[in-house]
Amino acid sequence: MRKEDCFYLGKIAKKFSFKGEVLIYLDTDEPELYENMESVFVEFNKNLVPFFIENGSLHKNDFLRVQFEDVDTEAEADTLLGCEVYLPLSMLPKLEGNQFYFHEVIGFEIEDKRLGVFGKIVSINDTTAQPLFEVVNGSVEILIPMIDQFLVKIDRENKKVVMDLPEGLVEMYL
Repeated sequence: MRKEDCFYLGKIAKKFSFKGEVLIYLDTDEPELYENMESVFVEFNKNLVPFFIENGSLHKNDFLRVQFEDVDTEAEADTLLGCEVYLPLSMLPKLEGNQFYFHEVIGFEIEDKRLGVFGKIVSINDTTAQPLFEVVNGSVEILIPMIDQFLVKIDRENKKVVMDLPEGLVEMYL
């Protein structure tokens, strides 16, 4: 499995018992969706390795307490600490309406109600306080804040994000 075909679920945060159980910190708003998984991919040396789950249960809201197959001791659990956990993109719950996953809109055209289509989304910068669409228009990069009030529609059928942007925001780049 390639990392590009997966989404980040969380990180193995700490050991839970002397029998090799670990706690996975779940980076999600809905941890209950991931309580009954059969397996996950754990990143070792930049490779994703499948781990099968014997049992798992939610622990203090954001953690999943897991017993992996063939991890039966504290020492074996130690080797997993800090490793990132991934699942295939196909396991993401489908979103509808104006909700979207960041990876889902990469490559979509971006359209302003006033200006029309003004570029293509090439990535999303979520390292800032406000996530930004990184849009390319020819050789110009345009940064558009992902603000709910600006978002009109996610048009999955036509691969388009329609926005109602403040006057001058796009023009200052062009």
